Amino acid sequence: MGNSRVTVREIARLAGVSVATVSRVSNGTGQVSPEMRRRVLEAIEKHGYRPDHLGRALAARRHGALGLVFPGLSGPYFTELIQGFESEAVPSQASVHILCTHLREDSDAQVLEMGRRVDGVAVIGGTISDTALSRLAEMVPVVVVAGEAPGGVPSIRVENTASMAALTRHLLVDHGLRDLVFVGNPEGSPDVTQRWTGFLDAHRSLGLRPPAAPVAVGLQQADGVLAAERLLRAGRGVRRPEGVVCANDETALGVLVGALGRGLRVPQDVVITGFDDAPMAALVTPGLTTVRQPVRDLAAEAARIVLTAVDRPGAPAPGDLVLPTEPVLRRSCGCPPPLTTGGTGK
Repeated sequence: MGNSRVTVREIARLAGVSVATVSRVSNGTGQVSPEMRRRVLEAIEKHGYRPDHLGRALAARRHGALGLVFPGLSGPYFTELIQGFESEAVPSQASVHILCTHLREDSDAQVLEMGRRVDGVAVIGGTISDTALSRLAEMVPVVVVAGEAPGGVPSIRVENTASMAALTRHLLVDHGLRDLVFVGNPEGSPDVTQRWTGFLDAHRSLGLRPPAAPVAVGLQQADGVLAAERLLRAGRGVRRPEGVVCANDETALGVLVGALGRGLRVPQDVVITGFDDAPMAALVTPGLTTVRQPVRDLAAEAARIVLTAVDRPGAPAPGDLVLPTEPVLRRSCGCPPPLTTGGTGK
């Protein structure tokens, strides 16, 4: 057990070094000669010294931790976000605390409580209210990921509207499809809202009448299977759409499972597209036409924004950053596969 009565100053005196040297050794940071490190470690071991991390954090106003706030953790998108965020946080010796709100009524309070225990927070857009975001930004540096932020709070997201419009126009113009449906629920999701807007824009730019509303389901594969049950069931008086444009790849993969399970051919009987370019999009048969977004880069840049704000208090915020996306055409829309495939996504 550590001896809480032994202070860092006493260890420094016993080892014949400065307090800063003891801190560097105990934290594993900075340059310390082998001889000094040996003396400090011997003094620490002999007297059972354990640094008071909480006291150090309060004194330096640093916890050595960053917060990452998600609505939930299901699916590959959030895995990619975590890995991208950690790629910047870990080399900076910051731990990552993850909070999943599941969009509960007390989400705002949960995130504000987290703000008292970390040095900065990245929040997925639509997870908490703008009022809570503004209050959080008064406590610690904040960046909104995959969404828009209230004034003064930086944000980073991918381009959704133009790329979804380009993909939809490809189906309407290059493949001559007319009866398309959009699967995804814009409610509470800035990304899905922008993708639905792009879907509508493509129709209107061609003088075509789009569907009045999307097929509002969630973003998981099971939701895509349910959407397929609703859209692709056989029977008299049931008109099957020519194409199903999904808000993300997970939903599209679920629709694909549902279509193939009903004996439908993709793309001959129905075209299916997604958004993200998740790893599975290139591996299924037929390969999934989708939009590639740089999820890991998105999260890594979010971590860099927070770390910079923590290290340079008072520095100007970077504002709103938008990373580019691009359609990836594969067999599920009737195109030959691209020469190179792969990617990550939501």
